[in-house]
Amino acid sequence: MGYQKLKGTPDFLPEDTNKWQFVESKSRELLSRYQFKEIRTPIFEQFELFARGVGETSDIVSKEMYDFYDKGERHVALRPEGTAGVVRSYVENKLYGPEHQKPTKFYYIAPMFRYERPQKGRMRQFHQLGVEVFGSQNPETDVETMVLAMDLFKSFKIKNLKLVINSLGDVETRKVYRQALIDYLEPFKEELSKDSKERLYKNPLRVLDSKDKNDKKIVQSAPSILDYLNDQSSKHFETVKASLEALDIEYVIDSNMVRGLDYYNDTIFEIMTEDPNFGSNTTVCAGGRYDNLVEEVGGPETAGFGFGIGLERLVMLLENAQFEFPVIDALDAFIVTIGESTNKEATKLAHALRKNGMNVEREFLNRKPAKQFKTADKLNAQYVFTLGENELAEGTVNIKKLSTGEQIKLALNDLYNEDYKDLTAEIESRLKK
Repeated sequence: MGYQKLKGTPDFLPEDTNKWQFVESKSRELLSRYQFKEIRTPIFEQFELFARGVGETSDIVSKEMYDFYDKGERHVALRPEGTAGVVRSYVENKLYGPEHQKPTKFYYIAPMFRYERPQKGRMRQFHQLGVEVFGSQNPETDVETMVLAMDLFKSFKIKNLKLVINSLGDVETRKVYRQALIDYLEPFKEELSKDSKERLYKNPLRVLDSKDKNDKKIVQSAPSILDYLNDQSSKHFETVKASLEALDIEYVIDSNMVRGLDYYNDTIFEIMTEDPNFGSNTTVCAGGRYDNLVEEVGGPETAGFGFGIGLERLVMLLENAQFEFPVIDALDAFIVTIGESTNKEATKLAHALRKNGMNVEREFLNRKPAKQFKTADKLNAQYVFTLGENELAEGTVNIKKLSTGEQIKLALNDLYNEDYKDLTAEIESRLKK
């Protein structure tokens, strides 16, 4: 009986992980420029953390969470998103203390888990690049973090992107708007989908986020939350818009956008792709402000802002754009061996080349030289180091540059006894002599 991976879970083979390593490495460079530091939190947490943080009426908690009781009868869940765990860590480790830099900026690159119907770009185990900023109510924090998200995509030369923004106001705004929305939706109660009927009185804002076609028609004429913003929230949103315009960043306002998580307030945003391979307006990044979540998890009143990017979708975007991923850890040298007597010397040579900074592979299967050269060519090796019985007797190694066919010989003792600052440069200089 054979084994297969579970539905909705991926295998990433070396040709895939090369792409992922490049994307992650390039992203880390940009995140460092914005002074974000990496944080790593557990894959599973207390179920209650996600239920309270994300919201019990959200699809994530009510339908998609992988939760179970462990051997100690603790109710735990695989993390369905990254923010709640980072907030828990922020509170538990007292990172809000005066000795810590404010605002505090974190990023994470990690797997998440949701039990949903697998489809293109949406898996049950997926990976997210997320950022969180704690300790700033300044609307410019919203702008800078959204600009970072846009810069991440632009750094890969991705086009056809649309920034969509909205404001959910503060707690008081949503109380007033909540009742106005209920008043609007009640006459349509029997026409709403089953999920929306359940949410109508528990969390009516979630009805605006329904994917049901009929629900979408109903909410088209719903009152706009932007008409209910108080002075403070309205000023905050106007500042965000003005700063985006000052940076020449185009945006669209969608007053029905509420996001799928219950902890947001004031500015929320999504970045959508208009890539025809994804369908129109597919979200590739989303986030917003959450000024009450730290307090909800047991910490002091602390402002927050963050976003998440699905790495599967980012890699797919690059593949669709025919992006040329560079080869990470390209092969510098392949050692060809001729005769069994060279076996031990090949190990010694490989060790010496690696000590001098080269990426090296060697022959282990005692194949004919022609097949070994074909392998070196297939692996795009820069040089082939050939060890035969003649070279062994002479104490030398033959070096061939595959791209030009140029060849030289070097003494093995020189390679073993000298520490070259740049062995490739040394070889090149000798090839030109």
